Amino acid sequence: MYKFQGKIKVINDIQEISEKFKKREFVVTDTSSMYPQDVMFQSVQDKCAMLDGYSVEDEVEVSFNLRGREWTSPDGVVKYFNTLDAWRIEKMGQGSGIPAGGAGAMDLNPETAATSTPDSSGEKSDDLPF
Repeated sequence: MYKFQGKIKVINDIQEISEKFKKREFVVTDTSSMYPQDVMFQSVQDKCAMLDGYSVEDEVEVSFNLRGREWTSPDGVVKYFNTLDAWRIEKMGQGSGIPAGGAGAMDLNPETAATSTPDSSGEKSDDLPF
């Protein structure tokens, strides 16, 4: 599983390749680099609809799988193709409730989370609450 962040540049219509297979291609531009890269993704089958709520210029994070395959032409030439199969897309800033620094930014140390506070005499209290 891989993730890619950028701005949507193109959203194509759904293409019905066969009766049992459909796909939708879209392009996301990586704007974090000095040299922006336009990267094409595809969503297939029921994942085609996940793009319906998005539009060009939206800042997104795409979760995808890298796929590769071999193809032999009728004249015997072997070629290789890669596809980036998107399976989730999220608008930037609409995360899962984890801090911007990631899970590592959360304070999970019980000692610092439950530090004792000074009592009214100005000294730290050693009393346990149970």
